[in-house]
Amino acid sequence: MIRLPDAKGVFSDYRLSGKVIPAARLSAGAARVVFSAAHVVADPFTANDPSGPATVDWKATMAFRHHLNDLGLGIAEAMDTAQRGMGLDWPRALELIRRTREELPQALVFNGCGTDQLEPIEARGLDAVRRAYFEQVEAIQALGGRLILMASRALAAVAASPEDYVKVYGDVLARCDQPVILHWLGDMFDPALRGYWGSDSFEAAMEVALRVIEQNAAKVDGIKISLLDKDKEIAMRRRLPAGAKMYTGDDFNYPELIAGDEIGFSHALLGIFDPLAPAAAFAIQKLGEGDRQAFHATLDPTVPLARLIFRAPTQFYKTGVVFLAWLNGFQEHFVMLGGAQAMRPLPYFVELFKHADACGLLRDPELATDRMRRLLALYGA
Repeated sequence: MIRLPDAKGVFSDYRLSGKVIPAARLSAGAARVVFSAAHVVADPFTANDPSGPATVDWKATMAFRHHLNDLGLGIAEAMDTAQRGMGLDWPRALELIRRTREELPQALVFNGCGTDQLEPIEARGLDAVRRAYFEQVEAIQALGGRLILMASRALAAVAASPEDYVKVYGDVLARCDQPVILHWLGDMFDPALRGYWGSDSFEAAMEVALRVIEQNAAKVDGIKISLLDKDKEIAMRRRLPAGAKMYTGDDFNYPELIAGDEIGFSHALLGIFDPLAPAAAFAIQKLGEGDRQAFHATLDPTVPLARLIFRAPTQFYKTGVVFLAWLNGFQEHFVMLGGAQAMRPLPYFVELFKHADACGLLRDPELATDRMRRLLALYGA
């Protein structure tokens, strides 16, 4: 039992559920391709200011990737969940990619490839964007890494028309030695990406993205869209050319989208599958066994937790992800790159604790309770 405050500072007793997600490991032939976009662990002892260069605790960061691999999940490396471009810069992202490649050479890993070494304000046209993409493509491929072609803030800043996106993506994809996953990240995650693909209209933007895929079909494994709108994802999923996968990036509606309908389904590349990794492995295993009831019984109750983690301002969802990693003993502290642990209020953490417990996502309830008490003490509770 633990006494927890509400948003007005009124305390009441909370008794933990005792529920724990059953252990499972996905096989190579799982019903869906599943990637967890993994977070990084900050080094709490660095002398660098939070606004300065990032310092990563590599041992704890890599241990978490071994945890994901042990569950049979793919790893989406150096993505926005890892605070890419929001604390984690390109040199350290490449170091992260290199370490994961060396420690887990047989794991299913795709790596974020973008233009974040080029500040949008410093971009002087499309050629600068191309060069930035080319640099990262070549560096990651030199390590033998597969690519997730991330949306570019610099391209959003300098593109004058949808044709600019078509041309730049065509040139970048021509440099890729294996099929890549494209990533359409909505402006709720990154306001600098507003109007991506050359339009504020989803329908018009989708047509441009589909053109890129169709014109470069041999170089595209699929696309992840993170728009938090299931109808938009389904509409695009039904328009994809044969062989191109839809990877859901919808952290609000993932059970329905992964389960699919009579026409199709989505695979998964999700930041929420960092804290939900055991639930994801168990649920997808059950889906492959034809037990859709167990799939939904496992994942559906996690949706309120996910919606809380990803509530607006959505770009701060990483704070909730790392908080749960700390509660579950994957790191010894709740410190983040850029001081991002301070980007949510205490009631948010209280509710996350309750939701995670109710979903069976606290793997050591005693440890989680002790750490929750420590957080409350920090706030003077």
